[in-house]
Amino acid sequence: MSIQRFHTGPRMSQMVVHKDTVYLAGQVADQPTPDVERQTVQILAQIDALLAEAGSDKSKLLSATIYLADIASFGEMNKAWDAWVDPANPPARATVEAKLAAPEYLVEIQVTAAK
Repeated sequence: MSIQRFHTGPRMSQMVVHKDTVYLAGQVADQPTPDVERQTVQILAQIDALLAEAGSDKSKLLSATIYLADIASFGEMNKAWDAWVDPANPPARATVEAKLAAPEYLVEIQVTAAK
């Protein structure tokens, strides 16, 4: 069985690749700002970097789950998402409101992609 783990810590890996599928942990902004759109831009850049490390890219996204601390910020998040997502290959997606790990985090995004 071919399983690769990347950026592994005692609790989790940031990315796991099994055969031709890439699973990312939920990503949050490295430098949280009080702006949902800017946090989303940071997160999407992190996703791009992790996917590239695995030999994939956003055109191969299969699914995405977006967690918002406040669902009222849905439009702000979508500004960044819509500018980033490959319009020819959008993933299946869910967006939910959730209490995130720390109050400075306004957005968390988890994706799965093909290699």
